[in-house]
Amino acid sequence: MADFLGLMKQATQLQAKMAEMQAELDQITVEGTAGGGMVAVTMSAKGDLKSVRIDDSLVKPGEKEIIEDLVVTAHADARRKAEALMAEKMKGLTGGLPLPPGLKLF
Repeated sequence: MADFLGLMKQATQLQAKMAEMQAELDQITVEGTAGGGMVAVTMSAKGDLKSVRIDDSLVKPGEKEIIEDLVVTAHADARRKAEALMAEKMKGLTGGLPLPPGLKLF
């Protein structure tokens, strides 16, 4: 029974740390780029898109589809970076808690 109470205490501590981390992730931004930096997106570490930047040289008649594809690619790059950052933060947070492999807490 003592092990269960200890586990519950760890879970409560983890929940508090998770709330702190979620607030922190709202403040951290990552940038993804495509086309050699001609398109860039900035998003929060939680995945909220904050801005899109497109180089003026890309805005030519008939090239709208290219720009749209580059924006999607840049967003995917930023999203991968955000997910890697979140995974690293979670690794430090759950270090002592015996969680099943693959369990996602966010």
